[in-house]
Amino acid sequence: MTSAYRTFVDNAYGSFHGGDGTQVNNHYYEWEATSARLREEFRSRPRTIAEGDRAWLYRRFIEPTRFQQARRVLRDHHMALLSATPGSGLRAAALMLLHELPSSEGGFHELPDTVDDEDSSSQLDRAVLGEGDRLVLDLSGAEESRYLDVQGQFSDFRHRLAQARSHLVVIVPQRLGYILRSELRPLTTDLVRPSPRLVLARHLRCEGIQPTAAEMESADLVTHLATAPLRDVSDLASRIVKARDDGGSERGFPHWLREALVEVTDRSEQVAKQLTDCPAGSRRALLLALAMFHESTPTVVHAAATALMKILKQPSDDRPRLDHNDLHAEFKAIGATTQASGGVRFDDIGYDRAVRDHFWTYFPDIRRQLRDWVGDHVAGPELTQKERGQVVSRISGQCLRTGRPEDLVHLTERWAGPTGHGRLSPDAAQILGHGLADDRYGRTFRQQVYDWSTTRDLDPKLQQLLVQVCSEHMARTYPDQAMVRLHHLARRMRSPRPVTRALFRLVEADDRLYRRLLERLSAGAAKGRWRADVTLFLALADPTRLIPSPNVRAALTTGWGGAIRQHPVDVWRSDMHRWLMVCRDTRFRGPVLDVLTSACGRERGALGNVYGVARRWARSHGDDSLVRSETAACLLRKINAAQGFVPFDSSA
Repeated sequence: MTSAYRTFVDNAYGSFHGGDGTQVNNHYYEWEATSARLREEFRSRPRTIAEGDRAWLYRRFIEPTRFQQARRVLRDHHMALLSATPGSGLRAAALMLLHELPSSEGGFHELPDTVDDEDSSSQLDRAVLGEGDRLVLDLSGAEESRYLDVQGQFSDFRHRLAQARSHLVVIVPQRLGYILRSELRPLTTDLVRPSPRLVLARHLRCEGIQPTAAEMESADLVTHLATAPLRDVSDLASRIVKARDDGGSERGFPHWLREALVEVTDRSEQVAKQLTDCPAGSRRALLLALAMFHESTPTVVHAAATALMKILKQPSDDRPRLDHNDLHAEFKAIGATTQASGGVRFDDIGYDRAVRDHFWTYFPDIRRQLRDWVGDHVAGPELTQKERGQVVSRISGQCLRTGRPEDLVHLTERWAGPTGHGRLSPDAAQILGHGLADDRYGRTFRQQVYDWSTTRDLDPKLQQLLVQVCSEHMARTYPDQAMVRLHHLARRMRSPRPVTRALFRLVEADDRLYRRLLERLSAGAAKGRWRADVTLFLALADPTRLIPSPNVRAALTTGWGGAIRQHPVDVWRSDMHRWLMVCRDTRFRGPVLDVLTSACGRERGALGNVYGVARRWARSHGDDSLVRSETAACLLRKINAAQGFVPFDSSA
């Protein structure tokens, strides 16, 4: 689709060099650093529905009990509802049910779980369904009213699924089973989670680790697996692999397992005892500073501890500095050592996580100050990009675990807002990515991104960040929502070229998304509220792509009508030339000219402008003057017929 990449000369992007000397622009480097951070997040947490991630999951998947029943329901009815206790791997089961279906030309995507735009009246909008699509709808976090509303839409949608030879798997909330409609119960399968021991063994085997049966019966492992959600079982496998890779294969599975379990074992009693044994605020501050900035240099940890004391208004020790212990002694007192690499770490593996968990759990009244403390220190120049990324992961985990998603929103706005430095863009993107990927709060963050994208005076740095997060993160799992947000950003950004590229790249290879965006832009162009909608429509509208479709032709007609009737000829002349050039192929001449003629309605001025452009185009120099003249003549006949002047010769 070449039209998607036409140049927008009326909106330059980038910096303007207006003086002497060398100019160095960092936009490209910040953009690339942000993209790299988002890619790293996906490598570490492959939870999207991209084909590669599904193949990764398929190799590790253990079927839950009654999976065969769900498979049969989906095959017979094109829709299956899945229910299970939390932590049973419902999302994985839903993806695998669809993944194992015979391949088709349709898409594989997750239905939107937010209501975007005032005219979005139905969760299961007709436009989201394409031929042969495989769809997931996650209602596990839905409240009663929303769950009831969506159930009422299933009957009609099932009929559309069958017509389109598409399939839908719905993850339903088990806690709301009492309001499940009776006609949907035959479509519902209550899955029982597979053996976590088998799940762990399968994950390990895929990584080349094959423990013996006796090793898998370790008492600590059995205890952990008894209550761990399946996502934690997957995380445990990753930790075991990391222990092997970091410590060497010669140590063996029992050693790797011990290291991995230490990191996930509840050690709050141990931390509580240590806090009791060291009541001094300065030492407690050092303990938390090291936990948050683990493996950073003594200078960084000390500065963080000092800043924490200050933000909590903790009284300082006024004795002369040399009357205090040095950092070596202070670190030793809290069970930490400076490594040969220069970084400080706790002697016990996984203790940093235990300390963070304890402070965020048992000091709830200072969580806001802890957020600001981390925000201040990450924004400082002392940390490397790698260290900032590690700290972002830690603060994200604590805020989400303790039910404070608003803290991540605050940090995103701070780091990517008017006062944020450009080098913090990767950190803001990462922290927003953590929120979007969270099982409990992902929907909250998708709604927040929508709210930002519809804000007119949003800071350009935050707008640019949202473009990358939508196109490189959200689009992998929620492409429809990503498209809507990118469209709103394209309407409002002063430098729209990056968001336009991202928006068109999203729909370039997806006909369903192309139709949806075309319909959005054509409706916007017709309303005339946003000039950007006309510009985007003219750039996107392809005179050959899907034009046999009545719905596509209708959208093209509406969009061209908005451009021709509401804007000067100079706005759309070059795009009409591009369309007329396609008419050299007689397969497209009729549909293309029908669209241009119908777009004018019966407005004589609009019809005259269209014909004037075509006539001048036909008279321009070229070796195809005969074809151009025939095209202009055909257009004139259609215009005359539209005005009722002469009978239209359908053979033309």
